[in-house]
Amino acid sequence: MEAHEIADLFGRAVRQLRRTVEQGDYDDGSELLRQAAGSGVAAVRLAVGHLADPDRVVRAAACDLLGFASDVHGDDLRRDAATALISLATTEADPEVHWSIARALGATCDPRALPTLVTLASSADSDVRFQVAVAVPAVLDDPPADAGAAVLIDLCADPDPTVRERATFGLGWASTADGDAVRRALWDRTHDVDPEVRAEGTRGLARRRDVRALPLVRGLLAQDAVHTFTFQAAAYLADPSLLPLLDGFDPTAAGVAEALRECDPVCRGQRDESVWRLFDAVHRRRPDLQVTVFGERCDLGLYLDVTDGSGIAGHWFADGLLSRAGGDPDHAAELAIEDLRR
Repeated sequence: MEAHEIADLFGRAVRQLRRTVEQGDYDDGSELLRQAAGSGVAAVRLAVGHLADPDRVVRAAACDLLGFASDVHGDDLRRDAATALISLATTEADPEVHWSIARALGATCDPRALPTLVTLASSADSDVRFQVAVAVPAVLDDPPADAGAAVLIDLCADPDPTVRERATFGLGWASTADGDAVRRALWDRTHDVDPEVRAEGTRGLARRRDVRALPLVRGLLAQDAVHTFTFQAAAYLADPSLLPLLDGFDPTAAGVAEALRECDPVCRGQRDESVWRLFDAVHRRRPDLQVTVFGERCDLGLYLDVTDGSGIAGHWFADGLLSRAGGDPDHAAELAIEDLRR
């Protein structure tokens, strides 16, 4: 794409965004910016050149373009985009631009963005705080930085229910943050006045295998309408006492089959036995390899790690590998070894 074509797309996007800001138009120019972002480095260069524009709408569109370029091109451009956005945030005072900075920083997935997002979380504008709640999980390392968990905990108690819902999702579902403060925040949200926030709080607490979520999930499963989040929470709790409540639901509905499997000790035992046979089959075929099976607190199922000790390694979700092999552990072992060869 030629420079003048990128500039034309950007100019048209600015006009669309201005109508959105000033008149509430639905089309904010995002599609035009996404097209411009396809040009990669040239788009980033154009966007950075407009970050100092005196017009706030132009600055906001430039931030949006950096976010879309990060989305489209990944790591190739993300660091430069994040650097420019972080620098702009130190002097920017307009909430409209703050919103665009927060959204674009989330697209960069750059941990360096966290201090900027923490600062933006104190904005008086609820839309900015919402966008911070969306962005923070995307820039967190694993395990998450304490500051990232702390800002999500604060936003979980935001006066705006949409901010609370998104922050509770970010803390409980999109991140693996854990600890007393995290669980206290999620527990508090299980008593929120907003039903969506309550559902997120319960799911997040259950994902950490916290037994306080069990009576909450029982109560939710007994209601006439049951949210998909509740089935997911049941799966993480993996408690056989939930089976009588789950048995009345359509097993093809989202989340139900998974919850039935995880709460049934016989099904879990069969799954674990298959993974053990997979472990043994890999070891028999390649005794020179180091094989490990493990589970994560915030994940369902088991993982298989294989390494030769010198840098060649493989990592699989065991259920997925067994599914590829039609449920045959021996075939799954062959697939894993073949993956390593590749």
